[in-house]
Amino acid sequence: MTDTEYLDFAEALLKAVESGCDRINDETDADVDNQRVGGMVTLTFSNHSQIVINQQKPLHEIWMATRAGGFHYRCVDGQWLDTKGQGEFFEALSTNATDQSGCELRFTP
Repeated sequence: MTDTEYLDFAEALLKAVESGCDRINDETDADVDNQRVGGMVTLTFSNHSQIVINQQKPLHEIWMATRAGGFHYRCVDGQWLDTKGQGEFFEALSTNATDQSGCELRFTP
């Protein structure tokens, strides 16, 4: 994957996370604040816990930090997969956001 391809795929992922937060806030009582600074999005839940998602350009990865730990993802055939074989990014984000917020939250690409 070229640097340009990585940046395009990573940007699409971050935009999908932001759009997911907007949709969740419109459709549910969950209050998910999302703040973007460059290649990083921080989700803050009503209990003040956070999930941080950021680009790791030199490695062509996306990193996600949650209360459960830190996770690294690489884009493979259009899907962001955990580098240790632990699943797909949006599934993991949904699981961790649900755990941290106490509300059923679903993120999609």
